[in-house]
Amino acid sequence: MNSKWQQHATITLPKATNPSVWVHACSVGEVSSVTALIHRLLEHGQHVHLTVVTRTGYAHAERLFGNKITRSWLPWDLPGLMSRFVKHLKPSLLLLNETEFWPGMLKACKKNNVPIIGVNTRISDRSFPRYYATRLLWRRWLSPIALFLAQSQQDAHRLHALGITNTRIKTVGNLKFSVQAPNVDSQMIRQFIDPTAKRPLLIVASTHDDEEAQILPLLQTWQRIRPDLLTLIVPRHPERFPHVANLLTQHAISFTHYMEERTGHESVILIDAMGVLTQLYTIADLVFIGGSLVPVGGHNPLEAAICGRGSITGSHVQNFRAIMDDMQRHGAVIIVQDKMELETAISRLLQHTDELEQLHAHAALFMQEQAEVLDHVWREITPFLNLNVSKHSLNSQE
Repeated sequence: MNSKWQQHATITLPKATNPSVWVHACSVGEVSSVTALIHRLLEHGQHVHLTVVTRTGYAHAERLFGNKITRSWLPWDLPGLMSRFVKHLKPSLLLLNETEFWPGMLKACKKNNVPIIGVNTRISDRSFPRYYATRLLWRRWLSPIALFLAQSQQDAHRLHALGITNTRIKTVGNLKFSVQAPNVDSQMIRQFIDPTAKRPLLIVASTHDDEEAQILPLLQTWQRIRPDLLTLIVPRHPERFPHVANLLTQHAISFTHYMEERTGHESVILIDAMGVLTQLYTIADLVFIGGSLVPVGGHNPLEAAICGRGSITGSHVQNFRAIMDDMQRHGAVIIVQDKMELETAISRLLQHTDELEQLHAHAALFMQEQAEVLDHVWREITPFLNLNVSKHSLNSQE
């Protein structure tokens, strides 16, 4: 049994500084959304312990925070295991991201007098019917949560429909808006990707099964418009890297891998590496975000927007519906219905650079207007932090 499963089963317990603010985020996207909040906690002298569920989430947290925080796998949601974990960790506060509602976790925190705040809470289109059908159970299970900081009014209404009183719900916006542009040398990245520093770069980001197969035939159209176009394909999951490489070979498309030397003749670079996508956004000319031509639900467009890049996406964006609606109203994203509309949209932007520049400008302005979300969240959780600091200070004096 490896350490991951040992921690799931609480056979081994993580090292952590007591008391810590316990932050739980399931995977890569959720970890990214609470990154700025964790940095704010650290800046104010709070120790942070982060739990995750997936390997990619764990690796992402390791890259982002290093030794600044402690981290572990979330125990299986069994009463005895969760109770053992909470008693060991002794958190002063639990910040529960999005819809990571685990009844055993909530019960263990209540039993050990650990206050809980739901941050960035959302109830998705897909999950709401299930929650609503079992709302009497969820009303009881969610009772230990002192406050829900909802992403949108729709999320607040759905929480209320589950029986949560309005006094325990506040709509503060989406913490994903608090993403920060990567602190990188864009010129050096550009030189690494394209030594000529002249080719237009199209990033096809976070693709899933069947998306590359839809997009690769379109490259011929785009390259007729811009023969020097260089496309960077970034599959969402690393286990798919070999499959995408085989697809490129089958389509007779010249490509190199991320770490290979560029020949200058390749039309595609397969980004078969983890943790580099946000850096690549800083040098992109056009951005397509995957998980949206197929019914996956889309991926976060804000990581590109914070780099001043508007994006094109398919219509399956239910995981980011509120964000996409806002960005579309601001002219910061283009939503296409299928691969034919995608072909047309990118063809037009390649030919009309003024429209492309306008898309990017709208994205940058949109992010400036949303920059206060983190402050709203911080204002709501600060009283809980202060109360806990005071309590532990008093305990230490006794």
